[in-house]
Amino acid sequence: MVERIQLTSKEILEKDFKTAIRGYNQEEVDQFLDVVIQDYEALQNEIERLKQENARLKGTQNGQTRVRQTQSANTGHVNYDILKRLSNLEKAVFGKKYAD
Repeated sequence: MVERIQLTSKEILEKDFKTAIRGYNQEEVDQFLDVVIQDYEALQNEIERLKQENARLKGTQNGQTRVRQTQSANTGHVNYDILKRLSNLEKAVFGKKYAD
């Protein structure tokens, strides 16, 4: 599940805090920084999830390549279903640009 990012870098850059008697309203600054922290934690979690998924997909791709090579060597025929799956996996990993 992807957590919703609440702020853009532009919003962070352009954020203005109201001043109180002794400077910025500390409570408002703390609330804003809490949101910034939540956003960066969500980004870190998403990055970690994508790294794990990437590693899993690479492992699957390598496994399918080994199966295809073994079948080709043993039978002299390439298994169409495995090639189709590998092609779909490459499209998913590398995008449409790779397929063209």
